[in-house]
Amino acid sequence: MKSVIVGTAGHIDHGKTALVKALTGIDADRLEEEKRRGITIDIGFAHLELPGPGGERFRFGFVDVPGHERFVRNMLAGVGGIDMVLLVIAADESIKPQTREHFDICRLLSIPRGITVLTKSDMVDSETLDVVRLEVEEFLRGSFLDTSRSPMVAVSSKTGAGLEELKRAIIEVAQEVPAKDSTALARLPIDRVFSMKGFGTVVTGTLVSGTIHKEEELQAYPQTRRVRVRGVQVHGAAAEEAIAGQRTALNVAGATVEDLGRGMTLAQPEMFETTRRTDVSLNLLKTARPLRDRARVHLHAHTAEMIAEVVLHDQKQLAPGQNGYAQLRLAEPMLLLPGDRFILRQFSPVVTIGGGVVLDNAPATKKSPQLSEFLQTLATGSREEILVARIARRQTAGLPMRAAVAETGWPSRTIESLVPTLTKSTQAVRIGHVLLSPAAYQLAKSSALEAVIAFHNANPLVSGISKEELREKIGLLPEVFTAVVKALVSDRKIEISGEQVRASGRSVVLKDEEAESKKIIEAAFSGAGLKVPALKDVLAGVKVDRVRAQKIVTLLLRDKVLVKVSEDLVFHQAALHDLRGRIAAQKTKSSKIDVAQFKDLAGVSRKYAIPLLEYLDRERLTRRVGDHREIL
Repeated sequence: MKSVIVGTAGHIDHGKTALVKALTGIDADRLEEEKRRGITIDIGFAHLELPGPGGERFRFGFVDVPGHERFVRNMLAGVGGIDMVLLVIAADESIKPQTREHFDICRLLSIPRGITVLTKSDMVDSETLDVVRLEVEEFLRGSFLDTSRSPMVAVSSKTGAGLEELKRAIIEVAQEVPAKDSTALARLPIDRVFSMKGFGTVVTGTLVSGTIHKEEELQAYPQTRRVRVRGVQVHGAAAEEAIAGQRTALNVAGATVEDLGRGMTLAQPEMFETTRRTDVSLNLLKTARPLRDRARVHLHAHTAEMIAEVVLHDQKQLAPGQNGYAQLRLAEPMLLLPGDRFILRQFSPVVTIGGGVVLDNAPATKKSPQLSEFLQTLATGSREEILVARIARRQTAGLPMRAAVAETGWPSRTIESLVPTLTKSTQAVRIGHVLLSPAAYQLAKSSALEAVIAFHNANPLVSGISKEELREKIGLLPEVFTAVVKALVSDRKIEISGEQVRASGRSVVLKDEEAESKKIIEAAFSGAGLKVPALKDVLAGVKVDRVRAQKIVTLLLRDKVLVKVSEDLVFHQAALHDLRGRIAAQKTKSSKIDVAQFKDLAGVSRKYAIPLLEYLDRERLTRRVGDHREIL
């Protein structure tokens, strides 16, 4: 059964709610105040099933919106995600202010199809009805509701005249509605939250994409709160799942009515990132005032509304009827994805002035000279071109697969299907779960090599830079850094020694006084045997400053000429080699040795004996057992 969402639009008291009731038998006015005042204040819902000409069945979800100017914000919460609109115009009043504003909103939201319904036909004579038809035809000429390609039907909700013709027209238009992609990532903008006795918290909305299953876990964006779907209803009937394009009610656990609200979106946990900045393509209505850079506006997207600042790209003012690129800076975080439509209303007085489409929900903080070209690609490019542009925009930082999903709203399988083509055509380089442009990959390699050489030049007495310090300097993700280092080693540009990286063929070059100091330090420890002097005392006797002297010691330790046994004690490797020989000789006499015996064997005091024994333990030459050591 094909599901189609039908929205109403039109001026107050033009019979939208009465029309929905006449079609479906359901009164969409649910609030007590609505019934008392006889006007729709908030959005209401109804549903209807009709057979198609080929025996197929259609399930229609009707979203009835308020027509009063004061309630346009509620109208906007309901009109997002609809497949077709019924533009309702009363035959006894013809086109009125909210007719125009609702019609503008439908065009700005790019609603692709609809039907013009002339209600209250029983209240006028045939001549008046013909005049109204002509007025409406002229008003709609050139639009998506142009009567040359879109039906116009006169009805009376009171007498039932024209209702069957309208139903046939609805079915005819519904056949043109493309099937929704139920395999896309699920998003349900919330338009109502209430508590039902025996069930708990219930949320409703139009499922704009994907599928939601019973018992599934969802996240309420822009919060981090998670809820579990205890039950699913589609058009008032219990179901195991809801698919894109259906009016959906979810009974959720894990949140109260106070925790959730209109404007939030239920979607898969940790799949998306909310944003407070988004680059958009903006269209200003011909009837609007010029829009200045940095103007404050009311932003409406899906069921959310908030204050935003419009930062125009490459111009200081947008003229009426003009299109342009802009950045919307939001007062609060919002979940927006590329392709989402939005409406802008003037800050004061609050009237609709324009709208557009989201292009980038993760804009760079620094404006690029190629921004307009980038946004043009996002607006008109193929999926391959869009992904290439997003990868290139990230430069050496790369685009992780998870970020690609959050930026595009495409499922990971869609992105995975594009990657082989991009890598084969050398438009992208894949490293693990990260995508880079070929230029960025080459830049990452050259930046790494330059950083290593710069480190050598700044630290001539240090043999190399640590891997982690190098990665932080060039700002690469760990898996990209590993691949870059591996490639440079393969190209024989760098060498790896433990955790250090050095340029190939690069050795420490000592100045005369440094070379002499090195000899002094080495001789001091070489001649001391196991009764070594304190390191600070040795460094005090060299001709270079303390920093360079410490670097010389580091160099001797790296080359294993000296060995650091404890924080304060450094020994020459020859003395330790000799000690190993004595321990091996001692084993032929006894496999055990205590501290006193070791002091006699090594000829040292307890000050040296304990650190040396602990060193031998670490080297697995001895093992402490109680008060003695076993010689291994």
